Amino acid sequence: MKTKNLAAVLFFFISVAAFAQTARIKGVILDENNQPVEDADISYKNTSATSNKNGFYILTVPANQKITIIFSHLSNKSASLDIELKPNEDFEFNPVLSKKIEMIGVVEIYDNRKRIEGITNISPRDIKLIPGANAGVENLLKTLPGVNNNSDLSSGYNVRGGNYDENLVYVNEVEVYRPFLIRSGQQEGLSFTNTDMIQNVDFSAGGFQAKYGDKLSSVLDITYRRPKSFGASLEASLLGGSLMVETTSKNQKWAAITGVRYRDNSLLVNSQETETNFRPTFADIQTNVTFNPNNKWEWSFLGNISQNRYNYEPLTRQTNFGTIDDPKALLVFYEGQEKDRYETYFGALKTTYKASEDFTLKFIASAYLTQEQEYFDIKADYSFGELDTNIGSGSLGNIVYTQEIGSQLNHARNDLDALIVNAEVKGFHNIKENKIEWGFKYTREDIRDRIVEWEVIDSAGFSLNPPVIDLPIRDQPYTPYTGPLVPYQNVRALNFTKIDRLSGYVQWSKKSLIGSHDVWYNFGVRAHNWQVSGDNLDGKNQTTFSPRGQFAIKPDWDSDMVFRLSGGLYHQPPFYRELRGADGKVNPDVKAQQSIHVVLSNDYSFQMWQRPFKLVTEAYYKSMSDVNTYTLDNVRIRYSANNDAKAYAAGFDARLNGEFVPGTESWFSFGYMKTEENINNRGYIARPTDQRLKFGILFQDYVKNIPNLKLYLNLVYNTGLPGGSPSYADPYIYQSRLRDYRRADVGFSYVFTEKNELRPDGHWLKRFKDLSLGFEIFNMFNNQNAITNTWVRDVYTKVQYGIPNYMTTRVFNVKLTARL
Repeated sequence: MKTKNLAAVLFFFISVAAFAQTARIKGVILDENNQPVEDADISYKNTSATSNKNGFYILTVPANQKITIIFSHLSNKSASLDIELKPNEDFEFNPVLSKKIEMIGVVEIYDNRKRIEGITNISPRDIKLIPGANAGVENLLKTLPGVNNNSDLSSGYNVRGGNYDENLVYVNEVEVYRPFLIRSGQQEGLSFTNTDMIQNVDFSAGGFQAKYGDKLSSVLDITYRRPKSFGASLEASLLGGSLMVETTSKNQKWAAITGVRYRDNSLLVNSQETETNFRPTFADIQTNVTFNPNNKWEWSFLGNISQNRYNYEPLTRQTNFGTIDDPKALLVFYEGQEKDRYETYFGALKTTYKASEDFTLKFIASAYLTQEQEYFDIKADYSFGELDTNIGSGSLGNIVYTQEIGSQLNHARNDLDALIVNAEVKGFHNIKENKIEWGFKYTREDIRDRIVEWEVIDSAGFSLNPPVIDLPIRDQPYTPYTGPLVPYQNVRALNFTKIDRLSGYVQWSKKSLIGSHDVWYNFGVRAHNWQVSGDNLDGKNQTTFSPRGQFAIKPDWDSDMVFRLSGGLYHQPPFYRELRGADGKVNPDVKAQQSIHVVLSNDYSFQMWQRPFKLVTEAYYKSMSDVNTYTLDNVRIRYSANNDAKAYAAGFDARLNGEFVPGTESWFSFGYMKTEENINNRGYIARPTDQRLKFGILFQDYVKNIPNLKLYLNLVYNTGLPGGSPSYADPYIYQSRLRDYRRADVGFSYVFTEKNELRPDGHWLKRFKDLSLGFEIFNMFNNQNAITNTWVRDVYTKVQYGIPNYMTTRVFNVKLTARL
C-alpha cells in the first residue's frame, strides 16, 4: 500500500514538473484583408494545432528551448516564428498570412472554403464606411443580387422572393430575432447587430447547408471580434452615436468587447410629407465576453439590452398626385397620437471543448425576452384639393379649392410578451479526409399576445362597411341605410401560445479529385419536430425532414473557375406570426412551408488592369408547396395561416466585384426574379415580393491629389412591388404595382490618419488608428419612393383613390469617427 502511495506521489510531482516545463502560444491568424484564417496549421515538430472559425489557435510548446513554429495554410504563404518561452508563459502572436498565388498567365489560383459553399463574405470595414439611412449590415446586403429592401428605415430584407420572416440571422452561432409588432420601418430603430463589434460577416442567398436552420430564403452568419489588446471607438452624427470599448487581461485568458448605441430618427422622419411632433429614440448595450482557461476550453457570453420608444403625433400631410392636365392634392389633418414601446433582453452562453485535434464539441444556451406595446388613437380628416395650373398666376401650384371627402379613426391597444429559450449541442469530427458535423437543439417559445385593433372609415358623413362580411348594400346619400354600424376593420384576440421544438442535423463534407479536377462534396439532412399548445389550443405533433446537398468542381483549366450545384428540400415550420391569421386567432395546425430549391452557380476569378476581380453568376429555381399566403403593409406581414397555396420563384443573379479603384473594393449587381402563387387553384398571380429587376452598385473612390478625401456610393434600383392595394382586398382583383424604387446615398470622408505611419513619434494623431470627419447625403437625387398607398374614396363619384405614402426625401448628415 505504501509503495502504491509513494508511486502516486512521485507521479504527481513528475507531472507537475513536466507541466512546469511547457508554455503556450496563442493568437488569431488573419489574412491580408484582416479576415480570420480557418483551418490553418500551427506546428512544432510532432505537436500541432488548428485555427478555428475565428482564426483563433492555442499551441502548447516546450519551455526554455529555442524553437521554430510554422504557420501554414493551403491558400496562403507559410510564416514562421523563432521563440524561447519561460515555463507557464502565455505568449500572444497574431500572424498575417499573405495569399498564395500561382501564376498561369495572369490568373490567380487559390482555394477558398466560402467560395466552394457559395457564401458571400462582406468586409466589416465596408459595413462601417458605406452610407445609408439605416447604416449597418442590412444596408450593404441590399446592394447584393437577389436581396431587396424597399423601406429606407427598415433593417428587414427580402431574398429571392421570400419575405422578412424567411431569413436566418446568427451572431456567434446564436439565432437572433426581429420584433413582432413592428408595422413600419420608422418604428424599428436599431438592428440587433452592432457594426463596431463585427469581425466576420457571411451571407448565403440560398442552397445553404444542413447545419443552418429551418428557413426558406437566406442565412446571415455574423461573428463578433475577440479583442487582442485594448481599443476604443467613438462615432457621433446627427442621427445619434456609438461607443465601443475592447480589452483583454494580462494573461490573455479574458477578453471583452462592449458597445453602446443611441439613435434618433427625427432627422429622417421629419423629411417625410407628414408634419409631426415626433422624436423617436432607440438605445442598446451589447457585450461579448470570452474566457480561455486552457487549450481545451473556450467560454463566451453574449448579452444585449435594447429599448425602442416611438412617440408619434402627426399633424398635417399634403400629397400631390394626378396628371399634368388634372393635378390634385390630398390634404390630411390629424388628431391623436401613437405611443409604442419595444424592450428586448437577450443572453447567450457558449462553450467550446476541443477534445482532440479531430473532435470538437460546442454547447450553446440562450434566452430572448421581448416586451412590446403598440397603443394609438389617430383620427385623420381627408380633403381633396385642386391645384392652380394657370402659368401666369402668382399662386401657380398652390391649392385653390378643397373638398372634404371623409375621415378615418384608427385605434389599437396591442401588447405582446415573448420568451424564447434555446439549448443546443454541436459536434465536429475530422476522420481522415472526411468532415462530419452534427447538432441537436431544443427550443421553447412562450408568447402572450393581446390584440385590440379597429378602424372606422367615414366618407362624406357616411360610415363605410367592411368589404369582407355580408351586410346590406349602402347607397348613401341616395338611399337611407338601416343596417348595423360596424367598423371597417376589427381584430380582437387574446392568445397564450406555447411552442416546443426539437431539431437536429447531420452532414458530411469531403474534398477529393476527379482526374486532375478538384471536387467538393457536402450532403446532410435536418429534422424538425414541433407542437403548438396553449389556452384552448392543442395542435398536432408535426415533423419534417430536409435533405440538402452541394457539389462543387474546380476544373484543371487555365481559367480560375468553380462550378457549384446545390439545393435540396427546405422547410419552414411556422413561427408565432405565421400561426396567427388576419382575424388574430391562432391556428395550431399550420403546416411547414416547403420548398424544393436548386441553385447552379459559376465563380470566376481573374485579373483586370493587373488587379483581382471576381464574377459570380447564379441561376435558381424554387418550387413551393403548403404556402402560407400573406399581405404586406409597409413592413407588417399578416398571414392567412391556412397553407392554401403553392408558388414558385425563378431567377438569375450576377455580381462583379474587385478593385475598380486600386486598394478599394467595389461591386456591381444585377438580378432578375419572378415569383408567383396559386391560391386555392384560382390561377397564378404575382406574390407580394415579386420584384422583377434589381441593380445595385457599391463604389469606393478617393481624390488622387487629396488621398485623404474618400468617396463612398451606395446605389439601388428595384422595379415596383405588387402592393398598395386596400386592406383585406382580394389579391386577384388588385394586382397593381408600386412605383420603382430608386435610391442613391453618397458619403464623403476626410481621413486625418491617412499615412499615419509616416508621421514622427509623438505626433498627436499617432494615438489614433482612425480619425475621420464625414458628410453624407441620403437619397441624393431626392427620389419619391412609395412604400404603401392610402386609399380614400369619394362617395359622390364612387371613385377610390390610391395615394402613395412616400418615404424620406433628401437628407444631409455629418459624422465624426475616432478609433484608438
